[in-house]
Amino acid sequence: MALNREEREQFFAEPHVAALAVDAGADRAPLTVPVWYQYEPDGIVWILTGLDSRKNKLISTAGRFSLMVDRLEPTIRYVSVEGPVIDTTPATREKLHELSARYLPADKVDGYVDFAWKEHGEQVIIRMRPEHWLSSDLGSI
Repeated sequence: MALNREEREQFFAEPHVAALAVDAGADRAPLTVPVWYQYEPDGIVWILTGLDSRKNKLISTAGRFSLMVDRLEPTIRYVSVEGPVIDTTPATREKLHELSARYLPADKVDGYVDFAWKEHGEQVIIRMRPEHWLSSDLGSI
């Protein structure tokens, strides 16, 4: 059964690891990789990735991407969003901290942020406005 708007947005706002998919060009299947993401109250979703990463290059070329999140319990449920990139900006340490705090235990965040800021190279934030949503709760199978 499809989720209503409130259900799908609430589920998507939870800290799931998403599968990102983006067109990888002729003779290639879409690039599909796990990513951390943030869903903001205004309906914008953003990811943080390396400036020189394949993800960033493909998203820049395609101008859009998809994210899909799912769970198995207490019921099988998924939400997928797809839409255009609306903004790409240099990452900040504050945004890296925000995203890390969404996924990591509180006592691990500062150490991870210090490491990632020093070792991952230049990062960018890519914002997307979801245009298309797919969702379902398949119940307990």
